Amino acid sequence: MECRIGCGVCCIAVSISSPIPGMPHGKPAGVRCIHLTNDYRCALFGKRERPQVCRLFQPSLETCGRSREEALVYLTYLERVTRPEADISRTAPEPVE
Repeated sequence: MECRIGCGVCCIAVSISSPIPGMPHGKPAGVRCIHLTNDYRCALFGKRERPQVCRLFQPSLETCGRSREEALVYLTYLERVTRPEADISRTAPEPVE
């Protein structure tokens, strides 16, 4: 699956614990990365400054769903249940088929 043009959810919904240029303490979940452009593209894409976690993330139907909205729901859920204090007994969003 290719990255969806005009999405950028992974640059907003998830936290990044490693330093990012201009964000030395990383990025909290729900905060727009300062390198996400107005057309939802990564300004660091293809550059060595791009954090490893971003380089390693691969879009897939499971994580990105069929729309930006589905991606937001699922990635926000994953972020919530992987926090150290998470209550994983909450139900997951319906899987995309």
